[in-house]
Amino acid sequence: MRSIPLTFCAAAVVAVTLMPASVALANSDSDHEDSRSRATLSVSPSSIAPGGEVDLEVDGCKGKEAKGNSDAFVSEARFSPGDDRTLFAEARIRSDAEPGEYDVEVVCKGDKHTKVSAVVTVVHRSRPMPLAPVRAGGGGTAVLADQAAHQEGPGTVHAVIGLALAAVAAVAVAFRSVRRRSPATD
Repeated sequence: MRSIPLTFCAAAVVAVTLMPASVALANSDSDHEDSRSRATLSVSPSSIAPGGEVDLEVDGCKGKEAKGNSDAFVSEARFSPGDDRTLFAEARIRSDAEPGEYDVEVVCKGDKHTKVSAVVTVVHRSRPMPLAPVRAGGGGTAVLADQAAHQEGPGTVHAVIGLALAAVAAVAVAFRSVRRRSPATD
């Protein structure tokens, strides 16, 4: 009966004894990472269609130069300095890039050649884009106009409504003509 409380007490003593060691090990790993690089890379927008442009921003580079590469880019991105320790660049996505995630790596030229990375996702366009001369105006209405032009014409519902309206008109004309022909009897 007393073995259960003793087991719990022993487990608590072991946990308290090992906790400071595990916390110290975790802190030493994070201090090592922080001393290596504090630079961050952001890609905007993070999801883009082939042929689009992304804005790259590196914050925390010690130097005023950086170069960025990705398999999704047309060419190497060269960064220009901004305010403080921020560098900016634009990169165009290859028009033949397959959908998926691509790594973006930037090397900051400075004291230690800091490397930072991020991910850009290439997606296919969700709506059709006109290729050559658009047969409609109105900007974004071109897609809607193209869909309306491909419709077959009036359907069965339209034919039934038309016949019903024609029948009502014929009955109205018949009543009016009968009323005019009958002599007025007073």
